[in-house]
Amino acid sequence: MARAVQRTAARRDFIIHYAYLAEEAGLGTAQRFRHAVEETYAELAEMPGIGAPGKVRQGKHEGVRIWRVRGFEEYLIAYRPRRGGVAIERLVHAKQDYQRILK
Repeated sequence: MARAVQRTAARRDFIIHYAYLAEEAGLGTAQRFRHAVEETYAELAEMPGIGAPGKVRQGKHEGVRIWRVRGFEEYLIAYRPRRGGVAIERLVHAKQDYQRILK
């Protein structure tokens, strides 16, 4: 079974976004976000080639693929395909300067 391994920075990103949504949009929205993130991570683990490659061309995240969280398309997942699944590097909001964040 393919797995999505979440890096420390991605876990921290998730917690920040979850807390923000819980405060601003309510706990129900935050819980739906959590479920959508988990489902999208599982989808990426099964089909690691579906994300757009090449958006980040330099820095430690060079070559990551980008994919949107299903149902929360304004959130972007930066990940790397790896043997047996994917490594989730970061989880950012589309309005953030993700090019800077992913350097």
